[in-house]
Amino acid sequence: MDVLSNLKYAKGSKKNRKRIGRGEGSGHGGTSTKGMNGQHSRSGAKFRAWFEGGQMPLQRRIPKFGFTNIFKKEVQIINVSDLQKLADKSSLPEVLTVEVLNQYGLLSSKKLPLKILGNGELTAKLSIEANAVSQSAKVKIEAVGGSIKLV
Repeated sequence: MDVLSNLKYAKGSKKNRKRIGRGEGSGHGGTSTKGMNGQHSRSGAKFRAWFEGGQMPLQRRIPKFGFTNIFKKEVQIINVSDLQKLADKSSLPEVLTVEVLNQYGLLSSKKLPLKILGNGELTAKLSIEANAVSQSAKVKIEAVGGSIKLV
């Protein structure tokens, strides 16, 4: 049975925070925990979030290195072994295009150019349309009777 002397706040209803600016009785003094002098004791004091009190800032302490080529051309790559796995799993259409390979989940985007690389073995006869082909991939595809069309 609840008696007035046993009443408690509901859990989570009362926040335990500093009530500053409420005078001496608050336990935080007349200066509201801000001290006597300096920028932060005044009203309207602001520091940028990354300001470190005059210490050399992080973005100037860390060494700058590396290079980002702004003319870099991104391409999607598929190895010959990936094409062989796809041929083993399912029956493929006559011509493998970017759209077809995207449907089978080998590509992440239809917009980026496709390059075929020669890593792995190929036994299936495939006809492929791609933007670029490595020399080794071209040799492997043509060795099994396949063809490559550059678009």
